[in-house]
Amino acid sequence: MQELEKQFHIHCVNGDIGKYCILAGDPGRIPAIAEMFDDAKQVAYNREFNVYTGYLEGVKVTACSTGIGGPSTSIAVEELHNLGADTFIRTGTCGGIDLDVMSGDIVVATGAIRYEHTSVEYAPIEFPAVADLDITNALREASKELGKKTHVGVVQCKDSFYGQHSPEKMPVSYELLQKWEAWKRLGVKASEMESSTLFVVSSALKCRAGSCFHVIWNQEREKAGLDQKMSEDTSASIKIAVEAMRKIIIADKA
Repeated sequence: MQELEKQFHIHCVNGDIGKYCILAGDPGRIPAIAEMFDDAKQVAYNREFNVYTGYLEGVKVTACSTGIGGPSTSIAVEELHNLGADTFIRTGTCGGIDLDVMSGDIVVATGAIRYEHTSVEYAPIEFPAVADLDITNALREASKELGKKTHVGVVQCKDSFYGQHSPEKMPVSYELLQKWEAWKRLGVKASEMESSTLFVVSSALKCRAGSCFHVIWNQEREKAGLDQKMSEDTSASIKIAVEAMRKIIIADKA
């Protein structure tokens, strides 16, 4: 591509993007992230990719939406990396699996189950989807500093939202239900749709990546008759992602 040619999907050019990027699925969540930057401005909005760039600690940082799932996440990471990004933090939502994971809690992913197909086009299934240790620790610290109940561990990634929530309706219900039982027995913390792709693509590109999530609901607690209230306020997970990125920037400067 020519130097100033727009990236095909995110419609950004050289100079638009910082090396540090915070990713969220929902385009509507990006302005809330950008509000925590200094001098943030929208640089592009095409399809599901809403992009703002500003500064943290005097360093250029970007917030970009990815849409839902692995395919669009891989596109965002590839094209952001083309423009110089090499450090990614995903902030998003999840559904709890482990009974201790309650609505309103924060989950920080150490790794992700690759129950999706995008990452298979980057690495054999035997290759693990693992978060960067420094980013994971920064997210954990930021969450605890905010006073949030924080769970750190493996999350499950899937391609089908309704395959999780209505598995019995699917022709492959036998597989979905058996796999879900395995995730429960293995102590998997939560289910979401992007992190395994983010981690594997980042590994392939020699980038750093981590993820944190706001827990909306836990269907296993519901099945068990345990008390919970649906929680859709994602402001804490956004703040955690931004503060963790700030920690990474400060550490990199040092």
